[in-house]
Amino acid sequence: MSTNKSVRVRIAPSPTGENLHIGHANTALVDYVFAKQNNGKFVIRIEDTDRTRFVEGSEERILESLRWLGLNYDEGPDIGGDYGPYRQSDRLDLYKKYAKELIDKGMAYYCFCTPERLDKMRKEQQARGETPMYDGTCKHLSPEEVQQRLDSGQPHVIRLNVPDEGTTTFHDVVRGDITFENRLIDDQVLIKSDGFPTYHMAVVVDDHLMEISHVIRGEDWISSTPKHVLLYKAFGWELPVFVHLPLLRNKDKSKLSKRKNPVWMSWYREQGFLPQAIINYLGTLIWPRAQGSEIFSLDEMIQGFDINKINPTGPIFDLEKLRWMNGVYIRSLQVSELASLLVSEGFVNERYAKNSAYLERVVELAQERLKVLSEFWDENRFFFEDVAVDKELVTSYLSDSSKRKEYLNEVVNALEALELWETEQIEKALREIQQKHELKPRAAFMTIRAAVSGQTHTPPLFEMLEVLGRDVVLDRLIKALDF
Repeated sequence: MSTNKSVRVRIAPSPTGENLHIGHANTALVDYVFAKQNNGKFVIRIEDTDRTRFVEGSEERILESLRWLGLNYDEGPDIGGDYGPYRQSDRLDLYKKYAKELIDKGMAYYCFCTPERLDKMRKEQQARGETPMYDGTCKHLSPEEVQQRLDSGQPHVIRLNVPDEGTTTFHDVVRGDITFENRLIDDQVLIKSDGFPTYHMAVVVDDHLMEISHVIRGEDWISSTPKHVLLYKAFGWELPVFVHLPLLRNKDKSKLSKRKNPVWMSWYREQGFLPQAIINYLGTLIWPRAQGSEIFSLDEMIQGFDINKINPTGPIFDLEKLRWMNGVYIRSLQVSELASLLVSEGFVNERYAKNSAYLERVVELAQERLKVLSEFWDENRFFFEDVAVDKELVTSYLSDSSKRKEYLNEVVNALEALELWETEQIEKALREIQQKHELKPRAAFMTIRAAVSGQTHTPPLFEMLEVLGRDVVLDRLIKALDF
């Protein structure tokens, strides 16, 4: 893998979705790491020429997600650079200029076929069991007829003139040399009837003009690469180094898609995944370390990653594995740091942050159990808000009402009498009552837990009671006595 250029890599998302796709995040990670390893530049280019699928605000959300992940780019539409503009919609004149150059060289031609004719052609090809491809009808128009149609304003596109014979070969870092028969390469549209370029035209022009040295993208673009190679050769431009990454897969080996897995980075942030955990997990999929822990930092990946050793097999994206790893990162945070993060990311209302000491005591209890930040409120809201006593839950562990009432009365009296409201004293008092009434620990303590929290899963009971405070605990136990 050699190139005469300084290392410049790019990610080129389209603002046609809700946010940054997890697959694009994976590619961006490789771009970023490779650029840092080689003192290169990581560039963001927005491919917004598909106006039919354009989503307002998508570009801003994509850029924000990259920054949130810590993949800070050196050039882009919001920060500029020496190779802008960085939005394809601002570069239309360039594509038209280079398309005209291709026509003059005989490497492209005007096509006036109507959508109706193309649709009929494709259906007939499919009926014959053939791969749908343009049949080259307009390739054979005389220059005079072409000019006449242009002068009359007839709608048209510009197509790539692919040779009918021979092969096109390129080298891919992950898979080696790949060869395509030219007769199987479609005369791809380069400029659409609305004057906007297709991906194939724009990506080649932009990558060349922006001096991109390494084109790192998903393996789903391999079949398009021979068209790009033909364009590079037609212009007389040096080829970049191609690196086609394996696609992330579902557990059934199918391509990762929103039908089977959440794919938008906004979802992961809303659920409370930490950016460093996402980066770490994606890193394990593309860079399985031969030695050492699966937990590693972005800096460690920059030190050890080798783009020449990428496994071409598509890695399985396991959401549960990511949840586990996220939990590891949550537990690594300082309590104060985690508390601040829960507030800043919107998982705890700011009014509860005013009593920072209390919030941090709750967070300290909850931290060990959390896998994502969104679990915190659902599992711990009883620390902050009054709970409706669930009669069925409270009575399910001690079904004998008279025995339950006697037990809870004694619990209330004992807790009221404690001189010190501390975990050890609370535990000692409650265990004595449990043993006196010859109750199994589960029946005795789950009854208290249900009455005080309204749920069955909480932080450790005795620590929980201490943090809640004597007044709150007694108030909730007394309410439960009504049952």
